[in-house]
Order: sequence, then structure tokens, then C-alpha cells
Amino acid sequence: MKTYIFSSLLVMIMLFNTTNTKAQDLDRNKNNYVVLTKKVPQLQPIILTAQALKAEEGDKFGDFQVIICGPLIGEITDTEKMGNFIEQAQKFKVQLLACGFSLDKFKVDRTKIPREIRIVENGILHNFQLQNKGYKSVSL
Repeated sequence: MKTYIFSSLLVMIMLFNTTNTKAQDLDRNKNNYVVLTKKVPQLQPIILTAQALKAEEGDKFGDFQVIICGPLIGEITDTEKMGNFIEQAQKFKVQLLACGFSLDKFKVDRTKIPREIRIVENGILHNFQLQNKGYKSVSL
């Protein structure tokens, strides 16, 4: 048990340091967004929202990240279901992220996750870190 707690703390510290470095590189004069979702089908309206914001904001549009978590996270391994979402996300510069805690809790094989989806070990922590950097956030 002590090993598990120590390992978890170590992973969170490493994640925190990595996220801070990346977030500090972002232009604070841009509008940045993060969405936490529990359902893969919600990716379609989320990506359409990113597209509309990009068209509306032009050069003010910054980073747009979507964190997928929860009991249905295993759906991200379905290449048929995810293919179109991944293609649209890349087209509109939307980053798709998977919550590592959810992957572990619901026993999702990480090797089956498409390479275009980045894993963050703690999706909720990542969301809060981005909010601390000025990201606008919504959870669905």
C-alpha cells in the first residue's frame, strides 16, 4: 500500500512539472479552453464548438484540450468510433487526452489507445492546472 501511495505521488509530481512547463509556453493573450467529458459521442459537438470558436476568434484562439475520463473511457480504443473524431480534432487543432486514472480503474489496455490521444495520469488534476493558467473550462 505504501508503495502504491508513493508511486502515485511521484507520478503526480512528474505530471505537475511536465504540465507546468508546457502551460508556461502558451500565449496568455490567447483564449485557451479545456473540456472534461465522460462520453465519446460528445466529442462531435465539442470539436464543432472548437471550430466555431476558432472561426469567431481568429488569431485570439489558442489551445483547446479535451480530457476523456470516466467509465466509458474504453470506447477510445474503438478505432472505427474514434477515427472521424481524431481526424476532426487534428483538423481543428483540438488535443484529445485520456485520463490515466480512468484507464487504470476501468482496466483499459493503454497499448490499444490511438497514438493521437495523449495520456495524462490525472485528468482532473490536469484540468485544474490548466484553469490555474487561465484556461476556460467546462465539464460535460
